[in-house]
Amino acid sequence: QVQLVESGGGLVQPGGSLRLSCEVSGAIPTIYFMGWYRQVPGKEREMVAVVTPVGSTNYRDSVKGRFTISRDNAGYAVILTLQLNNLKPEDAAIYSCRVTNSRTRNEYWGQGTQITVSS
Repeated sequence: QVQLVESGGGLVQPGGSLRLSCEVSGAIPTIYFMGWYRQVPGKEREMVAVVTPVGSTNYRDSVKGRFTISRDNAGYAVILTLQLNNLKPEDAAIYSCRVTNSRTRNEYWGQGTQITVSS
């Protein structure tokens, strides 16, 4: 059973930083794509950053150089982290972690966490 539990998020001023964590249990990192996505009400969900089963990373252009995704094996689970620096108002959204089995294409989502960027 794959389970994802997110933490982090909140209110931050423009230029500030936040860290999101997603505790992933039941998913082997060398099989799963693991990533962060965000959605603004009324708009489509968009990919923010993804780490592939072989450990390479992909970012959407607007967050390159500001956000960093990492994946760490904690033994009992995998911790997927998104470090968000130099946040901008346009980064405000509900952020969710997702893991996708590269073999079956089954996907699992975290519960989502709100990030608000405002002065």
